[in-house]
Amino acid sequence: MNKIIECVPNFSEGRDLKKVEQIADVFRGKDGVKLLDYSTDKDHNRMVVTVVGEPTAMYKAILEAVGVAVKLIDLRRHEGQHPRLGAVDVIPFIPIKNVTVEEAIALSKDLAQEIWGKFSLPVFLYEKSASAPHRENLAAIRKGEFEGLKEKMLQPDWHPDFGTNAPHESAGAVVVGARMPLVAYNVNLNTNNIEIADAIAKKVRFVGGGLRFCKAMGVELKERNIVQVSMNLTDYSKTAIYRAHEMVRMEARRYGVSVVGAEVVGLVPMQALVDSAVYYLGIENFSANQILENRLME
Repeated sequence: MNKIIECVPNFSEGRDLKKVEQIADVFRGKDGVKLLDYSTDKDHNRMVVTVVGEPTAMYKAILEAVGVAVKLIDLRRHEGQHPRLGAVDVIPFIPIKNVTVEEAIALSKDLAQEIWGKFSLPVFLYEKSASAPHRENLAAIRKGEFEGLKEKMLQPDWHPDFGTNAPHESAGAVVVGARMPLVAYNVNLNTNNIEIADAIAKKVRFVGGGLRFCKAMGVELKERNIVQVSMNLTDYSKTAIYRAHEMVRMEARRYGVSVVGAEVVGLVPMQALVDSAVYYLGIENFSANQILENRLME
């Protein structure tokens, strides 16, 4: 019985394409691992990789990629719009086929321990792997970012799960854990006023009284001279893409701002797009079984 697990590691490099390719190369030509996608963003200065594979092969590939990133990325000289804690910012494991959440948690903890032992890189566990409730939310762990990490790790509540109470000099720390699939979805606005994007994000995200499974922040896209509301939908079946999109549009109206585009970062479950298509087209009684490609794969 084949076991398949997904991993979506985020690396703090989105501008130096040579470094990007060196990290991506780790996942190419590996038995038991398939590189599905990798994308970069200059404004975020970030790389998101999506790989699937057999748990043991995945474990080895991710460990190798961490080593490459620690060698190549120096956060002391890193700037970007996206919050980040480390050279390898976050490593989530997502159970896909014949893998339980418990197995994904165990894999994440084993990897975390070896990351510290091999690279002297402190590790925080999050989501399903978290060692305490206040560590479940990635945003809470990231708060203060790399620049505030040294002081934060001295606080009793923020000692790392693996490692000493001091960050790696150039690579910071890494967050590792098991979670369910999420959708990274960004909505672009026709303004360059970051305060507007921040205000909308505060209304849309759960902690601000918004959508239950939505995390959001405002981001500047300096090359395009616009801003965006960048969101993570942590359960797309309960907080749909179309619902998040329309709430951003609704909140933007109060500032006389309109939506000019949107983007999906990395891969997205087909059902998440089907749900949005059904909503916008008003299709009645539609099923994913009516999608031609789905039937061909049966």
